[in-house]
Amino acid sequence: MLTISVKDLVFKARLETEVAPVTVAAFQRLLPLRSKIIQARWSGEAGWIPFGTLELDLPWENATVYPGAGELLLYRGGYSETEILFPYGRTRFGSTMGDLAGNHFATVTEGREKLPELGRRVLWEGAQEINIEESGEA
Repeated sequence: MLTISVKDLVFKARLETEVAPVTVAAFQRLLPLRSKIIQARWSGEAGWIPFGTLELDLPWENATVYPGAGELLLYRGGYSETEILFPYGRTRFGSTMGDLAGNHFATVTEGREKLPELGRRVLWEGAQEINIEESGEA
């Protein structure tokens, strides 16, 4: 399990180890993650955490263009920069190049009712500090 904190908003997320084992392992190597989440530019109701030119060499696993709210994607880079997409509502993952598919590697299981507030903050208040760490829970 992951604990994701954005100020007082706390989410718990299940790692999708069965359907995206390589992606989950690569993500775990980035933990604990301290960064900023900002409003996505092209993907609708989602925040994103940009990683620039970070190379993760990931296969396509459990990839989607249309994640649901709380379904976190890790994009391996290529047509756009490497990033985590954190949907809080209706999302169609994309860039100026068109649709992108990202690997769905984690799903918010607790705190889903706080996703609209996350969206409000990244949209209206700007970049938010985000902390992601493994919680050790099953």
